Amino acid sequence: MTEILLVRHGETQWNIEEVFRGRADIELNDTGLEQAKLLAEYLRNATIEAVYSSPLKRAVRTAETIANLHHLKVGVTPALTDMDFGDWECLPLKEVSERYPELYTRWENHPEKVSPPGGETLDDVRDRAVSLVNEVVVKHRGTVTLVSHRVVNKVLICALLGLDNSHFWNIRLDTCGLTAFTYENRRPAVSLPRRFVLTRHNDTSFLKPLKKMQLRDF
Repeated sequence: MTEILLVRHGETQWNIEEVFRGRADIELNDTGLEQAKLLAEYLRNATIEAVYSSPLKRAVRTAETIANLHHLKVGVTPALTDMDFGDWECLPLKEVSERYPELYTRWENHPEKVSPPGGETLDDVRDRAVSLVNEVVVKHRGTVTLVSHRVVNKVLICALLGLDNSHFWNIRLDTCGLTAFTYENRRPAVSLPRRFVLTRHNDTSFLKPLKKMQLRDF
């Protein structure tokens, strides 16, 4: 059996300001660093076999904080990098909604049908992220941590649950939120379909010492 831990990176200033991040390489803020430390401590006794991360600093820093307690090196992979938001990148949400009113309304209502100008679609993100998960469950039999971004993790959750990307907004993910799936690799005596089973979602219980309300899901 393989356990997949999907982790969203810690908080950045652009999470607070609601700026589209995408491929912009934003660092964790002080709260994000503390969130990563608390998550790492929460996972200290887990038997983690490998840690993979998006190449962006906010994810790598979160991943390294976890990996260091397990004496592991982080495997950096572009498959987990954030969605390319094209012309929306580095713009505040309010400005995007004003400059691209029709497209942004469609993003709010039918995200699966939207590609920001010059950017990716959710299907593009899903294809690369799911390919990585398929490689992970072949290679590993223990617990594997994947540190990525809100969009990537949301489409992965949809995919692993057998849902299409139209359910994107039905999933909430907080900064440093932890979602877990199990996958049975060994074929049972009676042939049953192999499936990913959700065992935890958006777990942020370990962040209570911060005594801080989570931001809006952005």
